[in-house]
Amino acid sequence: MYRALFAFIAVGTVIGLAVPTSKRPPAAPASVPQNDGQARETVLERESNGHFYVHAKVNGELVRFLVDTGASGVALTVEDAQRIGIPVNPAEFEYIGEGASGPIRGKPIMLHEVDVDGKKVTDVRGAILEGSELSLLGQSYLSRMGEVQMRGDYMVLR
Repeated sequence: MYRALFAFIAVGTVIGLAVPTSKRPPAAPASVPQNDGQARETVLERESNGHFYVHAKVNGELVRFLVDTGASGVALTVEDAQRIGIPVNPAEFEYIGEGASGPIRGKPIMLHEVDVDGKKVTDVRGAILEGSELSLLGQSYLSRMGEVQMRGDYMVLR
């Protein structure tokens, strides 16, 4: 399992390099409902395996993610992509990087919207990964939060 996890983390870096960004304007921050001028916190608790997980709406459909601060983009499993209505054609998969277990294949995509607890981000870079068992929530979403903070066994998104 750890070998596969390391491969997915490595893919995050490759996704960031594979999707051109030079022609896009700077990404807008998350749209977050505010109460009393304070951004609402989303607090995630570390699970027994040491990782943080979150459910997010992707293009309006719920997906369970491993929160991966080391991944450049958002990575979806083939199953999650199909379930939320993203067309998947394995013939379109290409080499997108090298992971701990060898070459990683997938397809770069753009997600219309990713929403964690009301923290909506539009036009999020990502990829569909061949053979992935976990969808990953990486920096193409997290970097657009006002703040991502670790507090012991908790991760706080603002």
